[in-house]
Amino acid sequence: MSGVGAGWSRGGRALAAGKLMLAWIALLWLLEVVDVLSGHELDGLGVTPRAPSELVDIVPSAFIHFGFAHLAANTVPLLVLGFLAALSGLRRFLLVCALIVIVDGLGVWLISPAHTNTAGASGLIFGLFGFLLVSGFVERRPWGVLVGILIAAVWGGSILAGLAPTQTGVSWQGHLLGLLAGVAAAFVFRRPAANRALAS
Repeated sequence: MSGVGAGWSRGGRALAAGKLMLAWIALLWLLEVVDVLSGHELDGLGVTPRAPSELVDIVPSAFIHFGFAHLAANTVPLLVLGFLAALSGLRRFLLVCALIVIVDGLGVWLISPAHTNTAGASGLIFGLFGFLLVSGFVERRPWGVLVGILIAAVWGGSILAGLAPTQTGVSWQGHLLGLLAGVAAAFVFRRPAANRALAS
């Protein structure tokens, strides 16, 4: 499709992506308000490794943060990277997010140090970074390649720093697993060639 119809299609896609991510961020802030008002009861939804009962917290842990500073640090990258990833379609975006959150959470449950509690959206952020970084190359889309290069230039240094095992109080395991899950998602949810031309 070309012309005015395609322009409206792209504009509608951007509007939907923007609304979704604003709602997502609003939910995270609302949950943190509830957490503070409850005396940090929601912090228990983080993942404690290798405890069978903690498997149910794998998904909720991606929505819980340890204070407003923790949440604020994740807000902008999640908003921007989520918006860019959602431009390729909301259904695909939600499937990508689901894969990243589940794989990252399971990995944290398996390999993180004992007696730790891991929560926050950073695993998803690292996953979306990995997804956007490679999906353009996987699908051979020039626009996607450009997006990957731009986000690497903006957030590449922070991503590398977040993978350093020497940091205290930071789950580098969750960051690394999220990144790998995002790269895998770019292959798992690669769009068919017929759809790439329409979306490029």
